Amino acid sequence: MKAGTPARLKGLVVTSVTIYDIAKQAGVGLGTVSRVLNNNPHVRPETRARVIGAMEELGYHPAAMARGLARQRSDTIGVIVPFFTRPFFVEVLKGIQDAALGYNKDIILYSVLQRGQKNVYFERIPRERKVDGAIVVTLRVHDEHVESFIRRGMPLVLVDTENAGADSLVVDNMHGAETAVRHLLSLGHRRIGFVNGLLRYRASQERLKGYQDGLRGAGIPYDPALVVETEYDRESGRAGMGKLWEQHWERHTGRPPTAIFAASDVQAIGVIEFLQSKGIRVPQAVAVVGYDDIELSKYLGITTIRQPMYEMGRRAMELLVNRLEERRGSRPSSQSSPDGRPPTERIVFTPELVVRYSCGSRPAANGDPISIRLFSDV
Repeated sequence: MKAGTPARLKGLVVTSVTIYDIAKQAGVGLGTVSRVLNNNPHVRPETRARVIGAMEELGYHPAAMARGLARQRSDTIGVIVPFFTRPFFVEVLKGIQDAALGYNKDIILYSVLQRGQKNVYFERIPRERKVDGAIVVTLRVHDEHVESFIRRGMPLVLVDTENAGADSLVVDNMHGAETAVRHLLSLGHRRIGFVNGLLRYRASQERLKGYQDGLRGAGIPYDPALVVETEYDRESGRAGMGKLWEQHWERHTGRPPTAIFAASDVQAIGVIEFLQSKGIRVPQAVAVVGYDDIELSKYLGITTIRQPMYEMGRRAMELLVNRLEERRGSRPSSQSSPDGRPPTERIVFTPELVVRYSCGSRPAANGDPISIRLFSDV
């Protein structure tokens, strides 16, 4: 799939049929086909039916979508997500997809790999109306984008990101990071390095604050030299640990940290790999704690902060479907705010500590250090 190209999940039909073929089959102009596809109300019912019939005959869309157009809805949800191959997003998408199946909804996945794509999708999706509503994962959503959805009567739900104008589901990242630091402090560590995510992400900002709060609670001053900022992936975690190594082990600019807190499990894997390459035993010489609790963490014995990624996706779809039912009158609507809009809902999940071997508080069965040399594709 080409970068940034939407992908349909459940009921995918790939054809070479174009709107030119539909227009010819239905005996209408291209503009009429476009208006039908976009649910424009200024199309005569008999013309709309003819276009939908042509779409079904030619297999341009799944029959469910064509029937949805006739009902002025598509039964399709748009999901806008960055880097959807990364473990966090995969788990959230699993929850969204499983819930969508239960509600008999299709999903169109919009993958954002470049910053400009996000704005294009935010402008295009409400205008084209190929979906009934949208779920946005992690990406920052500005007020004008929310207003665009509201003006067109399309519900919007945000996961791992927030805007006061939309429903949101978030994790208490400050609590999670502070919990990780407190756990390491309880094991006797006082020099705790932090391989954080990029600070343009809300989660990274909150985890940094939690890291600082954890140290402050123990009377330990914050040392920015112990913190590096990287992308949320394995290679970046390895590179981030390399920066800490260069500064604290090679240059001896300060006592080396005895523990590392990583802002994600994939970064933690990179951290452990780098330490292994230098002959540093984990957790015997350096303890490591991650964040997320992805599936690999259990098998690698990584102590981590678990956030309910699958449940966040499932609840997001549930909330979006409820909003759609409220708009259609099949579900009692929430009490409106003074501006006539229903109040938004903010769901906060509390992460929890999962103690395994990489922090050193639970010895491995054979006493050996953590080893992840067999894994090369995270």
